[in-house]
Amino acid sequence: MAASYHARSNNLPSRQHPIVSQIDENLNRLRASQSASTSSSIGHNLSGLKDLHKCVDVLLQFPLTQQALAQEKQREMVEELLDGSLMLLDVCTTAKDALLQTKECTQELQSILRKRCGAEGLANEFRKYLTSRKAMKKAICKALQNLKHIQNKLSTPGENGAVISVLRDVEAVTISVLESVLSFISRPEAESKSSRWSLVSKLMHQKKEMCEEEQKANEILNAEAAVRSCIKSKNMKHVENVQKELQSSELSIQDLEEGLETLSRRMIKTRVTVLNIISC
Repeated sequence: MAASYHARSNNLPSRQHPIVSQIDENLNRLRASQSASTSSSIGHNLSGLKDLHKCVDVLLQFPLTQQALAQEKQREMVEELLDGSLMLLDVCTTAKDALLQTKECTQELQSILRKRCGAEGLANEFRKYLTSRKAMKKAICKALQNLKHIQNKLSTPGENGAVISVLRDVEAVTISVLESVLSFISRPEAESKSSRWSLVSKLMHQKKEMCEEEQKANEILNAEAAVRSCIKSKNMKHVENVQKELQSSELSIQDLEEGLETLSRRMIKTRVTVLNIISC
């Protein structure tokens, strides 16, 4: 980490400055938790990402930082980062819309289940829920492709000043966290089929176990799986389990919605600050 501080010291506050240290600590913490796959861990990362952007806002207030961003030779990189931040805000909006749509369908289905409709009526409502989830996943897929596009641009090598390097690091971590959010919302059910006659390595077996554990921890996926199971079995006795999973899913969605909303507001503030600096 000392090398990182040294590389940044030319046009950032002193390497001993608390805000520089805090940014690096937040970046490292988020990088270390990139494999987050539960709603609580992802929510924690969204909160950590919000704090990181808050630190960046403080950094952007330093005259030395502003002078570095205002340099003509940095203009192209700054504008590229601004384009990326706009796309990231669009991705945030897509994620929030997907969560809202899923929450509304979840609440509507819960309301119908409480009315104790007949088996045929419930089956139709279950299918409507699954159809809505399918449409939502298409939008998520497109958003994930956009994240990949931004990520590819960030991986392009070039001579960057210290401030630009920090902003690129922050954008890269933001992409990672948002990717985990989108994957959590839309992750398809893990394939359960396996060829009995084939040899499966220990590594693949461990990977499958990890995937199954992630599924158990995904409240949104559990609700969807419960609905599918109820349709497949045609046994309305499973309705109580569906209700239970839908309630858990709704709570999970609420936490993620709040995390994305606060992050979006912080990202907008950072973007506006950078725009003001380069327009002066």
